[in-house]
Amino acid sequence: MKETGQIRIGNQTAFSASSIIEPFRYAVANRFDAFEWFPDKKESGEGWTEHDIKKNARTLIRKIAFHHDITLSVHASRQANPFKPEGREVLIGQIEFAQDMGASLLNIHICAKDGLEAYVQAIGALLKRLVKSGIKLAIENTPATEPETFNELFERIRELGSKDTNQVGMCLDLGHANLCPQTLNDYLKFIDLLDPQIPITHVHMHENYGDYDSHLVIFTGPAGKDPSGIGGFLDRLCERRFSGSIILEQWPQPPILLNAARNRLAEMIKTRF
Repeated sequence: MKETGQIRIGNQTAFSASSIIEPFRYAVANRFDAFEWFPDKKESGEGWTEHDIKKNARTLIRKIAFHHDITLSVHASRQANPFKPEGREVLIGQIEFAQDMGASLLNIHICAKDGLEAYVQAIGALLKRLVKSGIKLAIENTPATEPETFNELFERIRELGSKDTNQVGMCLDLGHANLCPQTLNDYLKFIDLLDPQIPITHVHMHENYGDYDSHLVIFTGPAGKDPSGIGGFLDRLCERRFSGSIILEQWPQPPILLNAARNRLAEMIKTRF
């Protein structure tokens, strides 16, 4: 097993894949050391939910991940809204899914439209359930989320004074930071505006041209011509002593693009950490 403190790079399930399991099989075959499950059922019928992976399959996946030293995480679905009763039921089912899979982290999108105080209260019960299951919580920035929102969110979380809050961190989504109106096409500024006390525990890695959330494979968009932004991003992670998984959030054709991105990113990490 890897020592704690190291960075892992992985990929994610995709509704566009030929099967639920195809991206995971790819991760195993190509020696990725992290993988994220994202129940992402579309209204068109594409995609999957946690109910599509039965108990015996979950047990098998857990064993395979352990054997190949792959850290698993689960990205809560868009329907998993902690403010709504039906959304809370979805979250409970996906926590059970994460537990069955042996996932160490559950990632959710921030939802601050009803106020941050209400949001912190809404995730309180969720956090207690996660802590009992030994699963950490990561809260992800959306394209509309400004850095100050996360600064206030984590200040409110710290004010709770509960030891459970030590299990909460931020999932920094690089592509979303690049689309934030306040930091459009400048994700480094987004990071620089974040309170240094915010623990970044998980990363979603993809890029775009500031036009829409295109989820381009890293180094195939702007960083393909000028990788200095990625270098600056890694420098900032190093300053924050980042330890966790960097998830490549796409299923490109050909998938070998994931290998190229992973390999180049890993080389850049080696020179910094």
